[in-house]
Amino acid sequence: MNKNLLIHQALDAFIENTAIQVRWKADPGTRLDGVLAFIINNQKIDFNIVVKQDLRADQLKDLIELNNTHQHLMVVAPRIFPKVKTELRNNDIAYLEANGNVYLNNGNSYIWIENNKPIKEEKLFGNRAFTKTGVKVVFQFLIYPDLINATYRQIADQTNTGIGNVSNIIKGLKEDGFLIQLDKNQLKLTSKPELITRWIKAYDVKLKPLLKIGTFRFLKEEDFNTWKTLDFDKNKYVWGSEPAGELLTNYLHPAELTIYTTESRSELMKSLRLIPDESGNIFAYTMFWKQDEFFTNVAPPLLAYADLINTNDRRCIETAQKIYDEYLQD
Repeated sequence: MNKNLLIHQALDAFIENTAIQVRWKADPGTRLDGVLAFIINNQKIDFNIVVKQDLRADQLKDLIELNNTHQHLMVVAPRIFPKVKTELRNNDIAYLEANGNVYLNNGNSYIWIENNKPIKEEKLFGNRAFTKTGVKVVFQFLIYPDLINATYRQIADQTNTGIGNVSNIIKGLKEDGFLIQLDKNQLKLTSKPELITRWIKAYDVKLKPLLKIGTFRFLKEEDFNTWKTLDFDKNKYVWGSEPAGELLTNYLHPAELTIYTTESRSELMKSLRLIPDESGNIFAYTMFWKQDEFFTNVAPPLLAYADLINTNDRRCIETAQKIYDEYLQD
């Protein structure tokens, strides 16, 4: 589950319904996921946030205990069952659903909205072009726009997917308005900024979690400071996220290193002298595209942008914008 994506989906729906200003500040690494500040009648009301993918009745006891130590607790979830909502209200715990349904009561302000219909996952990501397979193919279309006019067989070979999947993905792009027919033989991607935004959301939820190999640290701690000098085969290893941002913009000093690789976990550890460590600062993912000569030892700018824009770090987001302006903007 991408907690950040769920939060923003819920906030977009809430703001659309109420026009109330809300500010989100993530706080990973604690029992809480962050703080939501609601601006109501010119007053700021902070709620401590817990994000749940699947909120069940057996979790209520823990939430009640957490509310006793962290007042003004709010649970954010894709959907909450009516009986669970009743128990949350009875225990003065606020909640917010992905569709904007909300309950909060801090004594001075009271908001309770329950009439929004549940949001289906397909509505957010599309049911064809933004599946985990679709994400891989659309990624190639965004990097190589001319690929959209290749034969289905050529597209399938380039993206390592089936011809039937290619057909469904192209239909999905057309249905969502991201692909237009110029003439009998020519297609063209359109609304590129919106397509990139949709792709990033789908990539972060549908594909990226499946690619993770593990979290590591260097055997020798000092190797982190000399990461740029690591000599590895760019067809097997490339930098993503923060190190990619540094190499593409010369603006960001990485606090964490992200690597995409075609190697196995054991080969990766041996080649780069890594040790598994859940608290480590090196993150490894499987490379899901065919590396191009143009990108040298860096992941494609679109992927670096996606990794950086999904952080809650100001410097990373600023770097992402620089990548967009230089490499992605038409």
